[in-house]
Amino acid sequence: MVKGISRRVVVVESPDQRFFEQAIFIVRNDAAGMGVTSRELVEEARRVAKNYAGGNKTSRRMGELNPAVYALMGAAAIGLVWLIASLI
Repeated sequence: MVKGISRRVVVVESPDQRFFEQAIFIVRNDAAGMGVTSRELVEEARRVAKNYAGGNKTSRRMGELNPAVYALMGAAAIGLVWLIASLI
């Protein structure tokens, strides 16, 4: 059953359509009463989509490392722990 509710949406096209074509934001009903213009809605939707897609730069870089680097970092940490333990 389809219920007859109309909603306002903002559609933001993806600059890199390799994975996603667009982001769809459903506008709150009370947004029009706040004196927000259509341009402000679109700009806010773009800002949110960009921030969400950008994420945390540090965690993104860490995710791109080769698994061998993680193994070397782990081995170095264990070696450091053994060295500290042997000196005590």
